[in-house]
Amino acid sequence: MSKVSTIGYHYIVEASGCDPKILADPAKLKEILLKAAKIGKMDIRTVHFYRFSPTGVSGMVVVSGSHVSIHTWPEEGYAAIDVYICGTKSEPEKTLEYILKEIGAEHAHITEIERGIKDNDEYTHSILTWDEIPGEEEE
Repeated sequence: MSKVSTIGYHYIVEASGCDPKILADPAKLKEILLKAAKIGKMDIRTVHFYRFSPTGVSGMVVVSGSHVSIHTWPEEGYAAIDVYICGTKSEPEKTLEYILKEIGAEHAHITEIERGIKDNDEYTHSILTWDEIPGEEEE
């Protein structure tokens, strides 16, 4: 029996300047996150989206290796997005790029946490953070 790696990559994203109509639409957000998971080569296991009253949506796509989630504040044009994946077979960066493009994000603050790093008998993580303007090519 092969041992499963504890290493995982957790992306935490603060997306600003997003399209309020999309952020308020659970069906559209579900469509976006499902396609994003497929683009990122993730195996979808279960899905749940919930629309809050008067506004906002929370959604979760559970994938093999963890999840893709979104929590929205349409009135602020803000979305909190998480992508957590174990192993290296999927492409979480492509998942995030697609989500940010589809929700119309003008700016994203992204933190990548490498989790499950074994240090003797304890586990730790490392953190990298950056800002992005979706759709803008790097030079």
